[in-house]
Amino acid sequence: MIEQTSAALEQCRAEADRYRLLAEQSTDMISRHSATPEWTFIDVSPAVEPLLGYTPEEIIGRSGYDLFHPEDADNLRRRADSVRYQKGVYTNTFRYRHKNGQYLWMETTSRTIRDAQGEPLEIVCVSRDVTERELAQQSMRRLARVVEASSDMIMFCDHDTQSLTYLNESACRTLGVKRQTATGLHLDELFDAPTAQQGLTRALQQAAREGVWYGSLPMQLPQGQRDAEVREIIAHRHRHEKSRIDYYSVIGRDITLKRKAEEEAKRRQLEMAHMSRLLSVGEMATGLAHELNQPLAAILNYSRGAQRRLAEAKGDALDTASAALERISRQALRAAEIIKRMRSFVRRTEYQRLHFSINEACSEVCKLLQQEMRDHGISLQLDLDPEDPQLLADKIQIEQVLLNLLRNAIEAYGDSARSERPIHLSTRRQGELLQICVSDEAGGIPADDLQRLFEPFYTSKTTGLGMGLPISRTIIETHGGRLWADSDGHCNTRFYLQLPLKDK
Repeated sequence: MIEQTSAALEQCRAEADRYRLLAEQSTDMISRHSATPEWTFIDVSPAVEPLLGYTPEEIIGRSGYDLFHPEDADNLRRRADSVRYQKGVYTNTFRYRHKNGQYLWMETTSRTIRDAQGEPLEIVCVSRDVTERELAQQSMRRLARVVEASSDMIMFCDHDTQSLTYLNESACRTLGVKRQTATGLHLDELFDAPTAQQGLTRALQQAAREGVWYGSLPMQLPQGQRDAEVREIIAHRHRHEKSRIDYYSVIGRDITLKRKAEEEAKRRQLEMAHMSRLLSVGEMATGLAHELNQPLAAILNYSRGAQRRLAEAKGDALDTASAALERISRQALRAAEIIKRMRSFVRRTEYQRLHFSINEACSEVCKLLQQEMRDHGISLQLDLDPEDPQLLADKIQIEQVLLNLLRNAIEAYGDSARSERPIHLSTRRQGELLQICVSDEAGGIPADDLQRLFEPFYTSKTTGLGMGLPISRTIIETHGGRLWADSDGHCNTRFYLQLPLKDK
């Protein structure tokens, strides 16, 4: 009996030694604490030194409560979010002070040891350093808050199914969906069929191939009251299998306000362009009146002659009257054509893109100015591209720019003593660009004035607002082109206009 008891005792000692060896070799800190508010260290494994900087002798007998960060000291009592409880075991994540004064993030699993009557005897804890994990989680939480608060639409999309697994608040608001139902959507549902089949497919393929895609994919929103577009797609690869894609980040933007601002700017530009045309016609009023006066005077003369012939009733009176009426008809058509050109030029229109002949537009503008050119002794030299390029643009606005450049060239001769007053207008195709040049020999423009030529309200004329060239440049830039000038400063001045022939 004594031998059995001795053997059992020896076995217990061996097991105790094994457990102590395990505890001493563990990188986790194993400690025993008093079941009191001070949470005093009763015993601790050697892991305390690499973990907290204390030797076991330095920390045994010390209040563990004093080493808690002030904000984390009452985690257990407050049942903070960092505390979990399951089957008598508490897990607490908190900040604990190292011997050197800095704080570490610790995760401690603790259990209370009780006597037969259920009274607490001591608390046994297993603690580990989770600083790296906690800092990473904090970074993730901060990033999540940034993503959630972003004004951009941010969505996560599964690679295989294209189902949306996450939408931030901005995406839910723009798409008009609730958070709880948002993840039932598929990415291709956010676009019309052609965009989904072509643009989205290419974007995803490029993101999968190169890691990221940038561009603009217009979205089709359910309400139809907002405008949005996808601008970036990022492919996220599997942590271990780099050839496999886990999911995509899809980044979009609500551009409703931008579109409204663009529409408002376009409306104001149309208004300014219309006002500029009205001012131009007002400045041309004398020439237009003179041009109209010629066919009207001819109509009056032919009418009176025909009346006299009919009153005399001699010989060929009927034939003479018939010929007079034919001439009257031609002159009336001529006057009507002048009025038609003027009305077409000044009418208020919406922005209209259509194909038209640039040579024909140049000829029509020149007809509108032919009387003013005659009055100023201008000789117009047309050098139009024989291929007759077709331009896709707003015809009225392009004609307005041409008229403004030609009138500037006419007015440049106002103070010139030259007997010869040429203006040269040419059109040339240059690859996918159309270039128009309007040049004169009226004395050139000084370098200082040339730099300010396109500034609003800048003018060297005694009359005029100085808005013709700034409006013309805005019109050309809206069409994706350029308008500029150069001059030798003493004779020649050239205005160049470049426009894309293909729709971009």
